[in-house]
Amino acid sequence: MILHFDNARLIDPEAGTDTIGSLTVQDGFIAARDGAAPEGATVIDCDGRCLAPGIVDWGVKVGEPGERHKESYASAGRAAAAGGVTTMVVRPDTTPPIDSPESLDFVIKRAQDSVVRVRHMASLTKAREGREMVEMAFLRDAGALAFTDGVRVVADAKLLGRCMTYARGLGALIVGHPQEPGLSKGAAATKGKFASLYGIADVSPIAELMGLERDLALVAMTGGRYHADQITTAGALPPLRRARAAGLDVTAGISIHHLTLNEFDVGGYRTFFRFTPPLRAEDDRQAMVQAVADGEIDVIASFHTPQDEESKRLPFTEAAPGAVGLQTLLPAALRLYHQGGLTLPQLFRAMSLNPARRLGLDAGRLAVDAPADLVLFDADAPFVLDRFALLSKSKNTPFDGARMQGRVLGTWVGGERVYG
Repeated sequence: MILHFDNARLIDPEAGTDTIGSLTVQDGFIAARDGAAPEGATVIDCDGRCLAPGIVDWGVKVGEPGERHKESYASAGRAAAAGGVTTMVVRPDTTPPIDSPESLDFVIKRAQDSVVRVRHMASLTKAREGREMVEMAFLRDAGALAFTDGVRVVADAKLLGRCMTYARGLGALIVGHPQEPGLSKGAAATKGKFASLYGIADVSPIAELMGLERDLALVAMTGGRYHADQITTAGALPPLRRARAAGLDVTAGISIHHLTLNEFDVGGYRTFFRFTPPLRAEDDRQAMVQAVADGEIDVIASFHTPQDEESKRLPFTEAAPGAVGLQTLLPAALRLYHQGGLTLPQLFRAMSLNPARRLGLDAGRLAVDAPADLVLFDADAPFVLDRFALLSKSKNTPFDGARMQGRVLGTWVGGERVYG
């Protein structure tokens, strides 16, 4: 089948452009841009709405194995498609963790239930316990894109240095979670007047700076490839700049929740706003939006973390952290566009192009011969979010009842329509 998207507002993060044009898809790839519809093509009139590369969501949690009641590959895939996500890069923090070729092979096979593309990260240490390095070469051969223990920090600097040295020899990427584990243990809010008033266990933003500086020092020592999964404070930006100026192979990401929410959203002890790291001050949030615009923060992701009701109906500090985000990533990100903080090409650079490039995936582009992974959306369509309408098995979203703008009208993976 040949598809021809006509009268589309093409959001091209590679060229940095936002223009009206057309796109032709054949055999799963983009065949032409801004040309006439080929004979026999199925024409889709986009009516001036946005057509962009599908989102590459880096850091998705799926419950298989061990917590399938929270999220399966089938349900995550449906939610992803409804949110314009065409590739999920899945975390290894399952029960048990993905720390062996056998466990990786299991989830790769389970991922066939998904209607969108799925790629996997593997644990950095066995059982994510920070004591022994995984069989990195075997896992890489089995399909692991990167290695991470998720929000569990490898406290042993000597071990982490060895992991980075070994990964450098493989050309493998290590994903770190910049926090000083002693300071951040048990914290559910950012240190300040608000956390003190509410009596919530808190952590100073300095914990993120300390964790990042340690990791960057080890990168400088080993020459490894490193990605900081979440940079959420303004104080962490200067060492990141220095590392890049020194030529270190370093990138950084942030969750959409830390870009669009702040510490005051915790008001009323609403556990859907419990995150790791915790939500930050408004000054930090604004600094992070500017850092994305300037290219200092490379990646925006949902950090989709499904939790069941029993995990959230607890006192704030005891509640499980995280929120679902596959289906809300795009409309939440469009808040930044409507507020004037980021352009659409800047948003899709961080949500599609940059994660694909960093992970070596052929995605995130509207160029001829690129895979036809596409999302068509109306950036201005208003709606009130109902968490029970989400397609994820778990419904723990901080945006429940929120007024939002931006509806996905259609999602295509390899030229095949998977939503809309």
